[in-house]
Amino acid sequence: MRIGVDLGGTKIEIIALDEDGATLARERMPTPAGDYEGTVRAIAALVAGVESKLGRRGTIGVGTPGALSTRADLLKNSNSVVLNGKPLKRDLERGLDRPVRLENDANCFALSEAVDGAAAGAPVVFGVILGTGVGGGLVIDRRVISGRNRIAGEWGHNPLPWPRADELPGALCYCGKHGCIETFLCGAGLAREYAAQGGAALAATEIAAAAATGDEAARRALNVYQERLARGLASVINIADPDAVVLGGGLSNIEAIYTGLDRLIARYAFSDVIETKIVRAVHGDSSGVRGAAWLWPAEA
Repeated sequence: MRIGVDLGGTKIEIIALDEDGATLARERMPTPAGDYEGTVRAIAALVAGVESKLGRRGTIGVGTPGALSTRADLLKNSNSVVLNGKPLKRDLERGLDRPVRLENDANCFALSEAVDGAAAGAPVVFGVILGTGVGGGLVIDRRVISGRNRIAGEWGHNPLPWPRADELPGALCYCGKHGCIETFLCGAGLAREYAAQGGAALAATEIAAAAATGDEAARRALNVYQERLARGLASVINIADPDAVVLGGGLSNIEAIYTGLDRLIARYAFSDVIETKIVRAVHGDSSGVRGAAWLWPAEA
C-alpha cells in the first residue's frame, strides 16, 4: 500500500491507499506548533498507528510547504518556518526506518489530480493552488518535475505578465520582491482589489458571495482577478504548453472565475488556438495527501 502524509502549518494528515487508489485509512492531528522534533515524532506516530491498524507496511510520501534545497537536502522556502534549514527527509527516514519521498505540497496536488483526478489521462498537467498563497506543480506522464533547483512550477513568484501602469510596482511579496503573481492572485490580493473598487473589508469567499447578490464592486473585483489569472496562466501555457491546468485552493471554488477564462487566456497566449483544459480539482483538499501517496508509482 501507499501512505501519504500532508504536513501543513496547522494539521498533519495521513492517508493509506490500496493499489487502485481506494482509501484504506485516513487520519489527522494538529501540527505541534513551532516544534520541529515534535513534528517528526508526530508523523512517525501517525504512520505507525495506520500500519498497525491495517496490519501492513507501506511506502511513504510526504508533501510539505517548501522544497528540499540542493545544498545538503535541507528544507527551504517553507511558510512553516520551523522546518526551514532542517534535514526533514533524513530525519523522517531515520524515524520511519525506510526511504521517504518528499515533495512540495503543490507538486503533490498536481500529481494527485494527474493520476486519478480532474486531469487523469492527460500527459502534461500543471496544477495551480489559489489560496493564502499561489503555488504550482508540473507533472509529466504521472511524474512530478521538480527541476534542477527544485523550484519547477513556482509561477507565483514571477512578475504578473503584461502589467498595466496602475499595477506597478505591485505589492511587496514575502519573498522580498514587488509585483509577484502571488500578490495579485492570493486571497489577500482579491480583498485588496475589492477595497480598491470601493468595497469594504471582506474575505475572498465573502467577495464572491457579494458579487452573486449584485454587489458591483465585488463583480468588478472578480473581473479584474479573472483577467489577471488569465495573464498568469497564459505565461505558463506559453512555456509548458500543458494538456490541462487544474485549479485548487480556496479561490478555485469561486464559480465566476471559470466563465470565459479560456477565452481570456487565448487573448494572451502565443497561439492561434488554445486547447488546454482548465478544470477544477476533483479531490479538493484531499489532493495534497493523495498526491504524497502517489509519489511512489506502481513500479516502485
